[in-house]
Amino acid sequence: MNLSDSRTAGQPAPLARLSAAEAVFNAIRQDIESGAVPVGSKLSSESTLSQQYGVSRSVIREALRSCTALGLTITKTGKGTFAVADKVANDLALGQYSARDLTEARPHIEVPAAGLAAERRSDGELETLRHLVAAMRTETDPESWVALDSSFHAAIARASGNRVFASVVADIRGALAHQSETLNMVADRQHASDTEHQDILAAIEAGSPEDARAAMAHHLHAVGLALDSILNT
Repeated sequence: MNLSDSRTAGQPAPLARLSAAEAVFNAIRQDIESGAVPVGSKLSSESTLSQQYGVSRSVIREALRSCTALGLTITKTGKGTFAVADKVANDLALGQYSARDLTEARPHIEVPAAGLAAERRSDGELETLRHLVAAMRTETDPESWVALDSSFHAAIARASGNRVFASVVADIRGALAHQSETLNMVADRQHASDTEHQDILAAIEAGSPEDARAAMAHHLHAVGLALDSILNT
């Protein structure tokens, strides 16, 4: 049985754009975890799901990426997306890295980078950070917000003046974006992240390395708690 076969009560109503990816994700996840879409079965194509839910294919891809991150599905190039488990894995798959990889490494990279950024940031780098935080607070498109989020963390690493920190964060940037996308969808992290980003920016603006390190540490701790809430359900 594929995903569309499990919808026996007719086509679902189109979903509001702001929560579209989350709603599609929840529907697919529920079907897989309930067994309505058995493990091993192929989900409907992106085009079919797009028509079924009345949303764009980019929204479908966003929802499917989170299903894959949770270990529920796998997408095979040229073959489609398949259900591979009926419960969330004990870690998130984020491409080359896992959520556990990021959780263990980020405090050793981004906390000191934030402290150095408070000491070394140029006026131009500070203006970039201000622009990114302001844009995130008003952004309503989830995919665009995730791109801004990863840009913010990369900009702090560059502002640290340490090329190793900048290079490492650039390398994990894709995984960070994927993790943020999943956390926003599953744990509703976007608003809290906006507030935490503002605190980090304020400390860097004030030139306080201690406060910048503390604000970044708080942000990463909150991200870790959100991950735990997903993986321990």
